[in-house]
Amino acid sequence: MKKKTDRGWVVKIIAMSVLISAAFTFVSAELLRGSGYIAAFIVLFVFIVIGVVFDIIGVAVTSADETPFHSMASHNERGAAEAIRLIRRAERVSSVCNDVVGDIAGIVSGATSAIIVSNLVRDLSFGTVITQIGVSGLVAGLTIGGKALGKAVAMNNNTYIVHACGKTAAFFKKIFNKK
Repeated sequence: MKKKTDRGWVVKIIAMSVLISAAFTFVSAELLRGSGYIAAFIVLFVFIVIGVVFDIIGVAVTSADETPFHSMASHNERGAAEAIRLIRRAERVSSVCNDVVGDIAGIVSGATSAIIVSNLVRDLSFGTVITQIGVSGLVAGLTIGGKALGKAVAMNNNTYIVHACGKTAAFFKKIFNKK
């Protein structure tokens, strides 16, 4: 049986992608404006870490079992009900975490590395191709290596990770539901 495509979800995910991409790009541009190389590499590293962390969350949610959270929820443990909701919406959570945030972080880290390469070539008279290869290799290695390590962490600690995400969701729910 073929599952019907949820066009509303597709529109939401596109809009979310545009907004998150714009926000990440704006933050990156503002942080890089007039900054030195250390700050630029810190910004680059932060975007790589964001991509890896959200990949971990996406994998953890898709691999987690909701059974332990029912026990936690019956004992009114903070974040358990939210964790169940995350697991029941694993396809969407994974799409947002892995595809939207993770891919955008990868794109922005690529753009950030291009700015760093441009500045290095301009300021230090490095060879363009060698600099591009070095920086892009570093970014790819950290991103891919981080995600590979992160997948193992996510699979082995999915209950803990999903519960932490549930607690975070409960915290924000409490803040935004206050009158």
